[in-house]
Amino acid sequence: MAKVFTIPVPPNIGRKRRERTTDPRYVDGQRLLVEAMKYLAQADPVANRGAIELLSEHVRTRFRMSDSPLG
Repeated sequence: MAKVFTIPVPPNIGRKRRERTTDPRYVDGQRLLVEAMKYLAQADPVANRGAIELLSEHVRTRFRMSDSPLG
């Protein structure tokens, strides 16, 4: 069995934290997904329900909750 070595690193208190900024491409992508859901809901909400749910999942989370490496 292999041994695991941890090398503790003391925090650098003098380091400046980078300010978080929103990526405009991500915001535009989310906006596009919302417009697609509106279009699908107006066209045929019953037939497009599955597609609307999938897009809605993408809007609520960055990744689909149904994605799983186990299949």
